[in-house]
Amino acid sequence: MLSMESWSFLTNHARVLLRIAEDPGARLRDIAATVGITERSAYGIVTDLTAAGYVVKHKDGRRNRYQIQTHLPLPEPTSQEPTSHEPTSHEPTIGDVLAVLMGDRGRQKLTLVQPAALQRDHDNVAAVSALELRRGQARPANDG
Repeated sequence: MLSMESWSFLTNHARVLLRIAEDPGARLRDIAATVGITERSAYGIVTDLTAAGYVVKHKDGRRNRYQIQTHLPLPEPTSQEPTSHEPTSHEPTIGDVLAVLMGDRGRQKLTLVQPAALQRDHDNVAAVSALELRRGQARPANDG
């Protein structure tokens, strides 16, 4: 029989995403220490999450701040890529899963107002999308 120490319900990718949700300004070394992986592995996982569109990285001086795209649906088991469509009412999102894992503190953190620079980026994307919709040139939404 396997001991609990040799396995986990969550993958390292999920644990890194959870750590970023708890502290969007966390350094890679802090993420690695919390998850119990090397800094290089943490970097690889953050790169994977960024490439898949689940995390957006913003420079804040010499540091990075991360923004989780909570509106994206969970990846399909056969495809590790997020879908570009908005989730349906029965399709769980990354934000739904993080809220469950983080409990009440997760709901509060995931609904906090974004820092001014991130909010400005979001507003600019929303304005461009609204203009494109009016012109009939709409592209798939990306709330990033």
